[in-house]
Amino acid sequence: MQTSNTSGASPLARRLLAISLCTLSISGAALSPKTTFAQTPAPSAQQAPGYYFMRLGDFQVTALYDGAASLPVALLHGISAGDIQTLLEDMFVPINKDGVQTAVNGYLINTGKELILVDAGAAACFGPAMGGIRKSLKAAGYEPAQVSKILLTHLHADHACGITDNGKMAFPNAMVYVSQDEAAHWLNKETAAQAPEQAQAFFKFAQDSVAPYESARKLKQFAAGASLADGVVSVALPGHTPGHGGYMITSGDQHLLVWGDVIHSHAVQFPNPQVTIDFDSDPKQAAATREKVLARAAQEKLWIAGAHLPFPGIGHVRKQDAGYRWIATEYSPLPAGK
Repeated sequence: MQTSNTSGASPLARRLLAISLCTLSISGAALSPKTTFAQTPAPSAQQAPGYYFMRLGDFQVTALYDGAASLPVALLHGISAGDIQTLLEDMFVPINKDGVQTAVNGYLINTGKELILVDAGAAACFGPAMGGIRKSLKAAGYEPAQVSKILLTHLHADHACGITDNGKMAFPNAMVYVSQDEAAHWLNKETAAQAPEQAQAFFKFAQDSVAPYESARKLKQFAAGASLADGVVSVALPGHTPGHGGYMITSGDQHLLVWGDVIHSHAVQFPNPQVTIDFDSDPKQAAATREKVLARAAQEKLWIAGAHLPFPGIGHVRKQDAGYRWIATEYSPLPAGK
């Protein structure tokens, strides 16, 4: 075996050898059996706060995650159960014993002059899996008191319950806007009294949600097509509910349609717009509205924001041979939309 002889080595070589031996000594100590490592922490039980920014012209749009519901597949109608199963599997949508996970989203529009919230989530109306809108809003850097207007696409509980907190206004400085047709149905005491027993809870949720705003004279009704703020116009999208609608947000040459419940199952209803859901008050009209708005969105290349599309629920619609397909926005470290 050859041994090293450093007697004739240069000072630099001797120094490098000393450093190497010191490094080996340290490495050996680090790997000795006596060394212990910190225990691996348990996996996190929660995702990051649910918000996502995008730029729309001079506006900033923030998607806010309220939570998720499990919708039974049997609620969908219009094609066979086997075809629905195939479409869900094709999109790798998991189905559990309770159904398909379905997001609940709201959208905050910062126009530079005011903050406008479109839909406010479910609050406590549907249990602990939802009700995170205000938490997401705060995580995004805003406070509920800064919101000046709340535009409701309709008065179902997963969109309207979030405007209140224990019977009080959750957004104390906001004016709440709801379409005349929607209010005429859900806020009418006689209509509610004549509704089937299984529908009574939906009327109560709607009426309880708007009650504190109505008492404070902070509830406004509007006709479809009304301009509600600079760059914000209501769009009638009836069928899901009598006064269901969306809001076209425009800044510069950018257009975003926040469309409420036009789509509940992205895997099924984009390729098959004729598929309806049990929650539709007028299924035939809902299907016709869906076909019409999907065609417009594809033709005009609109940005779309959907309450029940996978979070952040923002993207585009593309026409394909059979129906349409959803193209979700790509995550961007900088606000997207330009």
